Amino acid sequence: MPISDPESYYDQNDESEWDRLTATLHGQLEWSGTVAQLEANLPDTGHVLDVGGGAGRYAVWLAEQGYDVTLVDPSKGQRAIAQEKIAEHGYEERVAVEAGDVRDLGFDRDVFDATLCLGGPLSHVLDADERVAAVRELHRVTKAGSPVFASVMGRLNWLVLSLVGRSDHLVHADELAETGDYNRSFVAQLDHDAAFTETHFFRADEFEALLEAGGVTVETLVGLEGLASVLAAPSLRETADELSAHERAGVQALVDELRTDRTVVDMSAHMLAVCRA
Repeated sequence: MPISDPESYYDQNDESEWDRLTATLHGQLEWSGTVAQLEANLPDTGHVLDVGGGAGRYAVWLAEQGYDVTLVDPSKGQRAIAQEKIAEHGYEERVAVEAGDVRDLGFDRDVFDATLCLGGPLSHVLDADERVAAVRELHRVTKAGSPVFASVMGRLNWLVLSLVGRSDHLVHADELAETGDYNRSFVAQLDHDAAFTETHFFRADEFEALLEAGGVTVETLVGLEGLASVLAAPSLRETADELSAHERAGVQALVDELRTDRTVVDMSAHMLAVCRA
């Protein structure tokens, strides 16, 4: 199967995006690391924009904390799931769901008290200039001095997973290491179906430079899964699933201890930036 564009990919994903952050230890680490930064840096009250909010996992959490939320996502399928989940939790009056793209948000300047762009919407923007435009949009719609949270997918982790899984990507891993672009031309070289949708995988320095070029001030970079990123490898998933509660607590403590170490950030499956508009 050829590589799909992100909108089509997520339209076909059913509820897997809703489940992704709770179903595995790997996803739970991404969730807990993100929520810790939200709790530490969000204002006490206000209107929060959730860009690329998908199935609404963060939007529902924000509503539970008392925030008004606008969720924007280009995927019709994911928006439908978000609306279902929001209704199930009783937050229809608090959360609005709209179609939209991170590169052109369509809101007035300085509207939101905080803006989220989590999980990788910026990673699915393949053109470098368009990525800068996307960050400028996040900056534009957020009130001056208010927090902007953005996370992307890490390049080194993708390469490590290819090594651990003996993936066919290894034949052209040097190209992916150089460019970070998992796109149609890259997949066309392979003798197997695409493993994911079109994505740009980041290095930490590149991510920070992008955010600064887009006008936001980076305060903290966090490696969300950190040293446990490798647990996403198919050969290690069973091992991760079989960890006892005590062992899982140890993994969590290790990841928490090293989340902001720059080397760990760079090798993490997802890296999160806490910024100010």
